[in-house]
Amino acid sequence: MQLISKGTNKEFYRDGDKFIKSFDASYSKADILNEALNQARVEETKLNVPHIHGASCIDGKWALVYDYIEGETLESLLKKHPDKTEQYIDFFVDLQIQMSKEKVPLLGHLRDKMHAKISASAYPATVRYDLHMRLDGLPRHMKLCHGDFQPSNVIVKKDGTPYIIDWAHATQGNGSADVARTYLLFKLQGKDEIAEKYLHLFCNKTDTAIQYVQKILPIVAASQSVKKKPEEMEFLNKWVNVCDWQ
Repeated sequence: MQLISKGTNKEFYRDGDKFIKSFDASYSKADILNEALNQARVEETKLNVPHIHGASCIDGKWALVYDYIEGETLESLLKKHPDKTEQYIDFFVDLQIQMSKEKVPLLGHLRDKMHAKISASAYPATVRYDLHMRLDGLPRHMKLCHGDFQPSNVIVKKDGTPYIIDWAHATQGNGSADVARTYLLFKLQGKDEIAEKYLHLFCNKTDTAIQYVQKILPIVAASQSVKKKPEEMEFLNKWVNVCDWQ
């Protein structure tokens, strides 16, 4: 078994044609098993996703076993070929549009998850109230939402087939909220030019008003704030405080 990389409280291994994601003891068993369940449910769509083969617990450490997908992440391709940025972002947006057309009715609801995160945030009651009202005012959709859709979670095989990985945060709900989160992730990574290309391209392809996505940004910023990463808070606070006051 070969160690591929280490993340925050996680380790990633390859064992032949299998990919193993190992969690340390700080992870909730419920969250790990929910990730496995999300993956199994998304497998039933038309999307290319790694199949999950099992979950196990050894010495108090849980691990999930997936197909190993041979290929390169879209993030890696963007770094290697900056001249192809527009082509790759177009590919990325098309994949997200394809994903949003899928329905997985047994997944949790994005609205419920966002309400819980707003309530758990450290913002004053007046700000939280405004965010809850904004969220309730969004159209109610049942589109498949990834929750962490970014180029590092897309593996491209040699034949060009894309696989979407890491469905730990998958929900069903308003697809534009998923877009707002992807835009936020680009901005937090300092990829401002890519963020703007991505947002404008998605809105053009789907005939969505940019202002509509921008209206959701304070909600996703508040959601991100519960991770309490000091280096992100100043940026997130600016977005959350864009809220309109009555």
